Amino acid sequence: MVSTSLKTDPQVYRIPSPWIPNPARWRNYIEAMTIVPFGKFFLNTIKYAILVTIGTVLSSTLVAYGFSRVQWKGRDAVFFLCLATMMIPGQVRMIPLYIVFSKIGWVNSYKPLIIPSFFAAAYDVFLLRQFFLTIPLELSDAARIDGASELTILGRVVIPLAKPAMAVVALFTIMGAWDNYLGPLIYLTDREQYPIALGLQMLRTTTPSFYMELQWPRLMAASAVTIFPIILLYFFTQRTFVEGISITGIKG
Repeated sequence: MVSTSLKTDPQVYRIPSPWIPNPARWRNYIEAMTIVPFGKFFLNTIKYAILVTIGTVLSSTLVAYGFSRVQWKGRDAVFFLCLATMMIPGQVRMIPLYIVFSKIGWVNSYKPLIIPSFFAAAYDVFLLRQFFLTIPLELSDAARIDGASELTILGRVVIPLAKPAMAVVALFTIMGAWDNYLGPLIYLTDREQYPIALGLQMLRTTTPSFYMELQWPRLMAASAVTIFPIILLYFFTQRTFVEGISITGIKG
């Protein structure tokens, strides 16, 4: 991708194609960022991804705590019912959800993409529940004896110990929101609200003579810029991410 983003059009179609472009055409990046308003798309994606991540981590943590550390009648049955929802394909829910969101006036806004994340996702709940079960119950019991409420136990005992697992959920969520193409394509019609996933498609179709212009290098340049924040995020959180994956995988 990076190699193609620095090539000229003849270099792209040359066989064999050179791995290291000579000369490197850095202007492809400037042109890719100016043909469509990528800055606006970046801001839209950042705001959308952050809100979805907050909603998913917050709701999934609360629900997972209820399924793992609080005793109540029918808890296991409800948990397995929650897991069963993962068996329903997203395509089955697509049209009914669109009709519902259309009737309540949420179409052409980020509400259908953000607000459902505040109601927890089955996979994230499962992941966090499995980790919460590995935390000794004696810690919670000691806090209860001291008069702590369940929210206090969650905030002061469980969450500090569950940061790696929560980081995994947060990273998966932000990566999913960053790359989400289908959801914004269905619910957003105003180009001012487009995230970068739709921006890339918009860049691809901006010039009618797509295959005749220097569009492949520009498209690869825009794609490289798009994935750079995710790579940077993984680079700085790699240790926590790997730790969370290993803990939830081994002890779950």
